[in-house]
Amino acid sequence: MFVEFDQNLILMTAGAFLIGWLLSSISSAMGAKHRAKKRDARDDRIRELEAELRIAKSESEKSSADSKSLEEKLKETTVGLERRDFVITDQQAKIEETKRDLRDSVLKTRELRAELAERATENVHAEAKIREVETELSVAQASTDMIATGVLDYSLAPEKEGVEESIDDEPGEVSSAVT
Repeated sequence: MFVEFDQNLILMTAGAFLIGWLLSSISSAMGAKHRAKKRDARDDRIRELEAELRIAKSESEKSSADSKSLEEKLKETTVGLERRDFVITDQQAKIEETKRDLRDSVLKTRELRAELAERATENVHAEAKIREVETELSVAQASTDMIATGVLDYSLAPEKEGVEESIDDEPGEVSSAVT
């Protein structure tokens, strides 16, 4: 069943196969160089566009991540600003209330100072009147004492019209006419 071939035939067939394979490899390598030179410019452009697309997608992803982080920061900043505005508004209200209280206190203080000055003036006038009354009382007391002791005698004084006061040269003797 097996056919016996001549050994030369087998070697020639194997050599022919090997030579064919070598020639086809060389032909294919040369053809590849020639094909590479004749490559279509549109294919290069497509490859460039695909590379640019990959770069643009990665940059887009980075930009969207940055955008999201910036949005979160913006929200946090907005919340912080609202809190700060609330605190500032509250402090301004307190300052206005304090200003009103201070204004009212200053007005009250001025009124109280004016009232104190008025009372002090009245007090000074009252003290002056009290001193006058005390002086008059002491003079009246002294004249009463002099009359009681007999030093002052109205019956010996010359009668003159109206009220007159005369002081003698002698100490302790005072004569006055009182109507």
